[in-house]
Amino acid sequence: MDDGSPATNTAPELHEFKVSSDLARYGPTRIRSLDVLRGVGVLGMLAVHIQLFAFPSLARWNPTAYGDLRGLNWWVWLATFVLADGKFIAIFAMLLGASIVMQSADRAAPAWRAHERRMAALLVLGLAHAYLLWYGDMLVSLAVCGAVVFVGRRLSPGRLLVLGSVAFATASVLSVALTWSALQSHPATLAAWREQWTPSPVTIGLEIIQYRGGWAEQMGHRVPAAWEMQTWSLVTHFLWQMAGLMLIGMALFKLGILSAARSRVFYRILAALGFGAGVVLNLLGLWRSFATGWDLVDFALVSQQLHYWGNLLVALGWVGLVMLLCQRGRQLGLIAAVGRMALTNYLLQTLICTTIFYGHGLGLFGSVDRAGQFAIVLAVWAFELLASSAWLRYFAVGPVEWLLRWVVHGRRPSFLHSSPAPVRV
Repeated sequence: MDDGSPATNTAPELHEFKVSSDLARYGPTRIRSLDVLRGVGVLGMLAVHIQLFAFPSLARWNPTAYGDLRGLNWWVWLATFVLADGKFIAIFAMLLGASIVMQSADRAAPAWRAHERRMAALLVLGLAHAYLLWYGDMLVSLAVCGAVVFVGRRLSPGRLLVLGSVAFATASVLSVALTWSALQSHPATLAAWREQWTPSPVTIGLEIIQYRGGWAEQMGHRVPAAWEMQTWSLVTHFLWQMAGLMLIGMALFKLGILSAARSRVFYRILAALGFGAGVVLNLLGLWRSFATGWDLVDFALVSQQLHYWGNLLVALGWVGLVMLLCQRGRQLGLIAAVGRMALTNYLLQTLICTTIFYGHGLGLFGSVDRAGQFAIVLAVWAFELLASSAWLRYFAVGPVEWLLRWVVHGRRPSFLHSSPAPVRV
């Protein structure tokens, strides 16, 4: 199998046969377009997650809860909301689905055993990440969902798309049903829910004090926030959303869409429809939120659903755009290097940002506006692009990826290149 080079005249069914045949014969190999897309995903997620590192948690979903929204801050928030928030984690989940198909073709060991070890290792890593460093961890959700969707890896692309779409839609249906149920609850319960959506200055101030404090003080917010994400939010939302995206990713990989194997016309249409329809849905949801004063119930029933589906479409738009760039032979080696070390870079972002914003570091939590946050994002991007490229010139794999492979396969993998390996830029 080639390294992700475009095969623009390959029919979908022939591509699926070639991918499955090559994987069965040679085992998993690197596909350049997947590395590039993974790199775009992990870099893009930082533009979203910086809000959770730097601001009180609710400010990501309700921007009126904290921080200035004027001038450049407004435009930074708007661009992040429309083009990034929820889009890159969707890409990351789809790529995990694709990797499950690739890894399961490895005949060196029973596919299910290696896969379950891999998901178990991600789960342990995610739990440590969430409870020791940052409550916004997504590895736990990805590991749980990855373990579930493994059974569907051999389904046809059509069935995967249908099953994935149903699972993805279930999260939306559950959100509406739970909101409607809350409306029927005791008025005091509904009032408490609304109060969480528009917290008092005292509540906001407490979170700021906690994260400007030492590691032990931060645990007062981190632990309950992580626990809620990994219990209630996982069962009612992430399990369905991420599992659906992984199944869709399996289908897209089998159809050659994620390996830049479709025609340029196909990717142009995918990018145009994805960005076009997705941005419109996101802007409609945004207009609705401001028109209703960010009312909680209206947001949950209307705006959030528009965002949810708009995010999927924009994510597909990003896929189309990145595949076009891969086909055109753009110099994407630096981004591909970030993608080859995606797990290392994801965790490195947490280490850098918590050091900048939390009290055990510079203690800037709550004091850097959205424009300043984006400047930090640009600096971290530059560092990860250059550092990943430099690392892979001498090492075969990222440090966290190396450790993960050791745990999964039970033997220590090669770490060093026999000679310095050039990284195309």
